[in-house]
Amino acid sequence: MTSRLSTEPTFPSKGTVRKEKKDESFFEKLGTLGKKKKSQQLEQEAENEAIEVETEGAKAIDSAVIPVSATLQNIMLEEGEEKRLLTMESRDDPRIQEVIQLLIRWLNYELASQRIVVKHIQEDLYDGQIIQKLTEKLANIKIEVPEVSQSEEGQRQKLHKVIETVNRIIVQGQYEKGKWNADLIHNKDTVAIIQLLVAIAIYFRAPVRFPEYVNAQILVLQKKDNQLKSRYITEQLTTTQPELGVKGERDAFDTLFDYGPDKLAHVKSSLLAFCNKHLNKINLEVTDLENQFKDGVYLILLMGLLEGYFVPLYSFDLQALTYEQKIHNVTFAYQLMYEADLQRPRARVQDIVNGDLKSTLRILHSLFTRYKHV
Repeated sequence: MTSRLSTEPTFPSKGTVRKEKKDESFFEKLGTLGKKKKSQQLEQEAENEAIEVETEGAKAIDSAVIPVSATLQNIMLEEGEEKRLLTMESRDDPRIQEVIQLLIRWLNYELASQRIVVKHIQEDLYDGQIIQKLTEKLANIKIEVPEVSQSEEGQRQKLHKVIETVNRIIVQGQYEKGKWNADLIHNKDTVAIIQLLVAIAIYFRAPVRFPEYVNAQILVLQKKDNQLKSRYITEQLTTTQPELGVKGERDAFDTLFDYGPDKLAHVKSSLLAFCNKHLNKINLEVTDLENQFKDGVYLILLMGLLEGYFVPLYSFDLQALTYEQKIHNVTFAYQLMYEADLQRPRARVQDIVNGDLKSTLRILHSLFTRYKHV
C-alpha cells in the first residue's frame, strides 16, 4: 500500500467524542489528564479498533477483485455473452488497492448511522441496496423501490431504478456517458462499481483524495461461434480531482473574492475577532486565518469552547507537524461539527489542510453564524 493511505482521514463514528464539563480550567484538565487511567484505556481501545479496521480493509481489498488465473478455467458463457475480469497486474496494483480501501472507508463513514458495514466492493454493492442507501443520504431523497426483492429479476429491476436515479443526479456534464450500468454492477464488475462510487464521491465532495490517473487493465471474454475469444481494454478509474469535482453554486464568498476586497477584509476581521473572543479564554490568539487553522488544532479547541466541553488531548495531535497528523485533526474537527448538527462542510478536509483561505473562511463563517451569541 502506498504512503498516501496514511494521509487520508480515518472517519470516526458519531458519538465517539467524549465531552468534559467546563468545571475545570483548560490547564487544570491538562495537568490531570495524563494521570487518568481511563484515558489510557480509551486510547488503547481506539488503537486496537484502528488496527481492526485496517485488517478488515485489507481483507476487503483481497476479496474485492477477481484473480484471473483462478477464474478462467471455470468461466461458463452463453453464446454472445461477455464477461470482464480484472487482470492480475491490476489486481496487485497498489494504487487500485488504495482506491478500493479509500472507498470502503468512506462508505462506512457515511453509512455508520444506518449500522451498515461494507467489507467487499463486489459482494456488498452488486445488488444496489447500499448504493441506494448512500444516494438517499447524500442527496437527501427517497428512491421508491421495494425494500426486499426475492427474485433475481426483481433485484435487477430495483438496481436499474437505483442506477437511473444516481445517473440523473451525478451525470450532469461530468461525463459524456457513465462508464457503468446496472447490468455490469449486478454482474459484480469490479471496475464499473469503482467508477460509479468514485463519481458519487467526487460529486458529493467526499473528504477523500484519490490517487490521480489510476487505470485498470481488463480482460474481456466473449463466447462467439461457440469459441471463447478474449481481448484487453484499459479503463480509467480516477483523473485529477479538481477537474472532476463539482464546483456547486456560487456563494457569497465567491463574490467577495472576485469583486469585494474591501468587504472581504471586513469579513476576515470579524471572523478573527470571533475566534479570538473564545480562544483567548485559553490564552490562544489567531493572527493569520489562512495558516493557523491548517493543522486543525484551533478548529478542535474552538469547537470545544463553543459547545461547552473539553476535548481530551489524546483525541488529536496537539502539535501536528506532518500532513497525516493535520488531516487527522481536521477530520476530527469535522466530526465535532457533525455531532453538533452543523451542516456538512462544503470544503474538503484537504482544502483546509492545504491552506485554502476561501474554504477556511467558509468553515469559520458557519461557526460564527451558529455561535455568534455564545
